[in-house]
Amino acid sequence: MPDDEEACREVRQILGLIGDKWTVLVIGCLRDRTLRFGELHRAVDGISQRMLTRTLRQLERDGLLTRTVHPSVPPRVEYTLTELGATLLDSLTYLADWAATHRRQIAAHRRHYDASLLE
Repeated sequence: MPDDEEACREVRQILGLIGDKWTVLVIGCLRDRTLRFGELHRAVDGISQRMLTRTLRQLERDGLLTRTVHPSVPPRVEYTLTELGATLLDSLTYLADWAATHRRQIAAHRRHYDASLLE
């Protein structure tokens, strides 16, 4: 971790974005192809239009995806991972694999913990 206070703040902000569940799901949806807003909205279960818009804007601002507006009526807007955004895929895949491997253990620990609260 960087020792410069400003660098630490920036790293915390980036980790906050990357660690956000909506960011992870959006990047996962864009891993193999370009998608339109409506396609992303349908693909990311449970996300509101407002939250999807906010997430896409932040990812675009940070250079992790590009937004392309095609002049048509209505306008067609597409989202694609950038080279920088694609560099996250290996790390996110590793985390998803870890979660899948350990999900039963974590569920068992949660049940045990929750049961101990009822005693």
